[in-house]
Amino acid sequence: MKRLLSIICIIVSAALLMAGCRTKDEVQVEEKSKEVSSLKAIEGRWEGDIKIPNQPLPIIVHFTKKDGTISIPVQGLNEFPLTSVKLSESDLFFDMKIQNQQITFDGKVNQDKISGTFVQKGQAFPFELLKKSDQAVEEKESGEIVQADLKNGTIKGLLETPKHEGPFPVMIIIAGSGPTDKDGNTIATPGKNNSLKMLAESLAEKGIASIRYDKRGIGENMQLAGKEENLRFEQYIDDAAAWVQFTKKDGRFSKVGIIGHSEGSLIGMAAAKKTETDIFISLAGAGEPIDQVLMKQLEEQLTPSLLTESKDILAKLKQGKQVETVSAHLQSVFRPSVQPYMISWIQYNPLESVKELNIPVLIVNGNRDIQVPATNAKALHEEKSDSELLIIEKMNHVLKEAPADRAGNLATYTNPELPLSSGLVSGIIEFLNKNDITSKNKNTN
Repeated sequence: MKRLLSIICIIVSAALLMAGCRTKDEVQVEEKSKEVSSLKAIEGRWEGDIKIPNQPLPIIVHFTKKDGTISIPVQGLNEFPLTSVKLSESDLFFDMKIQNQQITFDGKVNQDKISGTFVQKGQAFPFELLKKSDQAVEEKESGEIVQADLKNGTIKGLLETPKHEGPFPVMIIIAGSGPTDKDGNTIATPGKNNSLKMLAESLAEKGIASIRYDKRGIGENMQLAGKEENLRFEQYIDDAAAWVQFTKKDGRFSKVGIIGHSEGSLIGMAAAKKTETDIFISLAGAGEPIDQVLMKQLEEQLTPSLLTESKDILAKLKQGKQVETVSAHLQSVFRPSVQPYMISWIQYNPLESVKELNIPVLIVNGNRDIQVPATNAKALHEEKSDSELLIIEKMNHVLKEAPADRAGNLATYTNPELPLSSGLVSGIIEFLNKNDITSKNKNTN
């Protein structure tokens, strides 16, 4: 799990961009009068974030010679056209309009860095963008692009297969919360860890195929993002279930399992119960429902009065009731448009979900996971006594071996050169072998 406001970030809509942030004195931004005819000096892709306290908002801006677009993946906004882009020497101004609201970015260009002030509805926050090289933009994934059918469209994924002939067992890999892509990376951080990509490639080397995919509203599946008030947790479950059904119709695969990382663990449990899945593996999955997770994180951030209000709101949401009046300082978490999603999410308890699985279950965590402590894995294991528990001594949340100090731990989140933690892949393969998943016999159940 990410910290509180990063978790909630996955369900913010573009139309409500920053609507729930804390208010400040209105900041007037004068539109620049000077403009150059070409934006060649800044042409290309820039990535960074709006530095909102406790919840940096990742953004991607692409400038052409004459104009530009902005993408906000966690809000389902993809290549939205900028209203204007004005560059005068090192001074840069660009803006966009959503539902008659003008949102402005006023800053300066310093070689491969743009920094300045973001303003919406009188609220101002710093922003920073870094230039991305063409090589980074054009980086291609190995594997085969596949797609599964949904009720209203299709969802894309990437299939990794072993080099030898099949049929192969196949694992559906589900990413964690926030703007996390199929490789385990998030644009909320400046680098990559490639943890899920490494996992898929390592499984292929051991004879196990895999399908990993960007969640709806992220990356290749940006088009699946809808209005915030219409999003439900069940949609993520249905997406995972669609991939299981996809494998059932493909003769290249024998048995099918699910690997869910972080929030993907809960999604995977529900999808496994809904489908004829042969095996389930939880990687760093939470061992308590989201309302309890939220309260623990809110306790570290809120005043006593706001904390009391939050408890009351969560109690009502758990009863399936929406709350019309929410304090301004809590709008970013509990605004009315996000409440239907939270009501759907809060109904799922990982401890109950794992007990309902009648298939082999492996629960994995690391002793150096600073986001989902290993106690969560132990709690899940206790609820499902016939599951297997694997605690890897030095593994952290992104499945890498990490030092004990927090700074060193977090540094691994953006280092793609680090291998997966020792014992992870071998532990998974041992579990699959023990339960005959690696057999080439086609599952006929």
